[in-house]
Amino acid sequence: VAPFEDMERFFDNVFSRGWLRPFGWERPRWGELMGGLEERMPKVDIIDREEEVVVRAEVPGVNKDDLDVSVSDNAVTIRGETRHEEKEEKGDYYRSEMTRGSFARTVMLPTNVNADQAKAKFSDGVLELTLPKVEQARKKTVKID
Repeated sequence: VAPFEDMERFFDNVFSRGWLRPFGWERPRWGELMGGLEERMPKVDIIDREEEVVVRAEVPGVNKDDLDVSVSDNAVTIRGETRHEEKEEKGDYYRSEMTRGSFARTVMLPTNVNADQAKAKFSDGVLELTLPKVEQARKKTVKID
């Protein structure tokens, strides 16, 4: 949210919020324009272990079937889609709200991995990928003579 807030402050300092009002317009806020983009981007942890790289991504509210993961030698891309529908009906009052959004995030890995042997688990809104390192990328100890 911070980058959007910085942009808001910049525009508020350069243009007063009333500069469009003579025309009956209101300047939209950046966060509204971007549709909460930052909120949809999964937070990712990358753990570099001896024989593997583990990638954990928080994707709350996303169903397993709405996730797509691709792995290359040195990057992981996580794509997903969120859908939420809420309906309320009380007498003459009716409200229906639908929210849809998609995201894609690519993260670079600290070393090359064997994409063919990647394993994925998904539980409680957390995606966990276990990516074995290629043999050449594994840490080797060198004896000093």
